[in-house]
Amino acid sequence: MLLSLAQWLQTLSPEFGFFRVFQYLTFRAVMAALTSLLIGLVAGPSVIRHLTRLKIGQPVRGYGMESHISKSGTPTMGGVLILICIAVSTLLWFDLSNRFVWIVLLVTLGFGAIGWVDDWRKVVQNDPEGMRSREKYFWQSLIGLIAALYLVFSISENTNMRVLELFFKWVQSGFDLSLPPKAGLMLPFFKEVSYPLGVLGFVVLTYLVIVGSSNAVNLTDGLDGLAIMPVVMVGSALGVFAYVTGSSVYSRYLFFPHIPGAGELLIFCSAMAGAGLAFLWFNTHPAQVFMGDVGALALGAALGTIAVIVRQEIVLAIMGGIFVAEALSVILQVIYFKYTRRKFGEGRRFLKMAPLHHHFEKSGWKETQVVVRFWIITMLLCLVGLSTLKLR
Repeated sequence: MLLSLAQWLQTLSPEFGFFRVFQYLTFRAVMAALTSLLIGLVAGPSVIRHLTRLKIGQPVRGYGMESHISKSGTPTMGGVLILICIAVSTLLWFDLSNRFVWIVLLVTLGFGAIGWVDDWRKVVQNDPEGMRSREKYFWQSLIGLIAALYLVFSISENTNMRVLELFFKWVQSGFDLSLPPKAGLMLPFFKEVSYPLGVLGFVVLTYLVIVGSSNAVNLTDGLDGLAIMPVVMVGSALGVFAYVTGSSVYSRYLFFPHIPGAGELLIFCSAMAGAGLAFLWFNTHPAQVFMGDVGALALGAALGTIAVIVRQEIVLAIMGGIFVAEALSVILQVIYFKYTRRKFGEGRRFLKMAPLHHHFEKSGWKETQVVVRFWIITMLLCLVGLSTLKLR
């Protein structure tokens, strides 16, 4: 929005020439981060008071950690603050004609709406489980598949008109169409190595990345500040990949696929980082507010969608290793419990408690120790992911 305003002012008079700075992506990215950070810090106390007044308190499951009982009643749905900061800052600073930022925004808000309904049922209907899994996965799958169908063609072409033409070409070909190499699965640490996926393969992979990332971040969000800081770090790193992928010069030099328009995602990533840091101000131990599913589902889906656009799905799994580990801990715990119950007549657990962060709490780690150590691991994994920019 401000970019369009600056360009219009420049056409009016040479005196407004200093607005040319708005054309620089890096400047707008910094301003997007500052804008979302300031909005979050200023609006945070008001949002928390409003949530408290509405008695939107976090219920604690009966089978949860005993040390978390004191957190019962802490305002949840604080993810609304994050989404407001991201949306306002992004709309102010990004190029409104960029289709990639729009799809990421829509996916983020769509998953946020799912989380909002889930949280609302928990706090209003006093149901600790919230939205049932089948219903939640249905809506997540619907949004994920729609986004995947759009991205498979938008990444292959440069304009929405060409995207539409490619879609009709795919239908006319009997749903059998070859995609350019940049739409393949990119392997980190290798130069120009990608595996062709085809339209169906791309859609399936994109669906799994978006929905999987969303739920992985949601599972990680169990301790004060545990999820938000890794989201900030991984999102910031993906912003670097977006900047490289969107630049014809840097992408050619670093052997990355050039995807015109992808660089504008740096604005969204910066806004997400600023919003996350603002939320951390209130979410650090002892938390004044929790993000809830409205924030966790939305942020995870945003990371997954950005990773797909910049063709770094595998790198996302590396940098978001904490999210992957948390999700796998739950999956393996459930599988092992069902297997042992069927074989021995009694379900057993190989972790003291899932997700993984609760296992370490049960092992004697303090909550702050778990959180900070998981942050450190995420920082190291992000550095490994960023190293793939050059180590190819």
